[in-house]
Amino acid sequence: MTDVVVIGAGQAAASLVARLRSKGFDGGITLIGEEPVPPYQRPPLSKAYLLGEMAVERLYLRPESFYAENGITLHLSETAIAIDRGDKRVVAGGQALPYDHLALCTGSVPRRLPGAIGGELDGVYCVRTLKDVDEMAPLFAPGKRVLIVGGGYIGLEAAAVAAKLGLQVTLVEAAERILQRVAAPETSAWFRDLHKAHGVDLREGTGLARLIGEDHVTGSELADGTVLEVDFVIVGIGITPATELAETAGLEVENGIRVDAQGRTSDPSIWAAGDCAAFPGAHGLMRLESVGNAIDMGELVADNILGAGRDYVARPWFWSDQYDVKLQIAGLSTGYDRIVVRRDGEALSHWYYAGDRLLALDAMNDSRSYMVAKRLIEAGKSPAAEAVADPGTDLKALLKA
Repeated sequence: MTDVVVIGAGQAAASLVARLRSKGFDGGITLIGEEPVPPYQRPPLSKAYLLGEMAVERLYLRPESFYAENGITLHLSETAIAIDRGDKRVVAGGQALPYDHLALCTGSVPRRLPGAIGGELDGVYCVRTLKDVDEMAPLFAPGKRVLIVGGGYIGLEAAAVAAKLGLQVTLVEAAERILQRVAAPETSAWFRDLHKAHGVDLREGTGLARLIGEDHVTGSELADGTVLEVDFVIVGIGITPATELAETAGLEVENGIRVDAQGRTSDPSIWAAGDCAAFPGAHGLMRLESVGNAIDMGELVADNILGAGRDYVARPWFWSDQYDVKLQIAGLSTGYDRIVVRRDGEALSHWYYAGDRLLALDAMNDSRSYMVAKRLIEAGKSPAAEAVADPGTDLKALLKA
């Protein structure tokens, strides 16, 4: 019998093991996860779950009973500490688990503030795991003062929740503008106005010099010398792929665990999927941090373990919920040289073009534009910018052009 061992218990791992069984794989499947709960959704952690609008069971990607019913052995609260590639075994929880195929779905880890500037004080949190959010949730009370470090999606989502719950929110972003790494100035400006309208003290181009406190954080000093009193701090300064286990095993690593177009690592018996995997794209190796990528890569690896021989074609999409706004993103904007703005009533979208080629879209409460643009991008079609900007244009007609 063939044994598949999966390290990691996130979206990619859950998609991979479910796909194996749905495709008729009858060998052994073992999933190793460091947390005490089965695979769960992470995006709601900084949104609905933190707001108290979602019970923990609703976070689970599958009921825990699913795994037993489908013959999937869960090793929860266990850390894989070594891969013995020669004997094809994974050491975890004091056991050596044999594999014929090993899938690394180790995800990513949050960047933390250095201890030298107070990053290890009590009251300093990241938003990455259920435990992270459970620990900080009691602090989300009206009047509490929170400092959020980082103006990416995680930071902005946490700011939105805190503002909705009546906290005093200060957000600092060291770059010139929020969302600078991932969005156009037009999108940044729109979300800046949104947060300021909800009372967030948003400071761009302002770094954090240090946190203040003996054991628990009590304040912060910004790079411009400003000192703020705070009750707790949320750090959202990005993530890095979790590659330590792969590196120790001697696998090729380059901004992630390097895989070929089918998801294989430099060891043909070992695969990788999700946030941790760097795969070949149109312009070299690329790595995507998204739910869609985790699902698609997890299913691809499952199919290829079963012999499909299928190459991965990324179809990037992302989303963010802030206040009553749903931001939906299709495509990758790298290399854009102009933004086309489409406004139709309350719906707004920013279309990224490189010359005459449509690359990506940001849609704010504009699901129609998002769905059309996503299909256009996946089909390699680029409508005329003038037609996109005209609110009188029937978007669906663009698909037929």
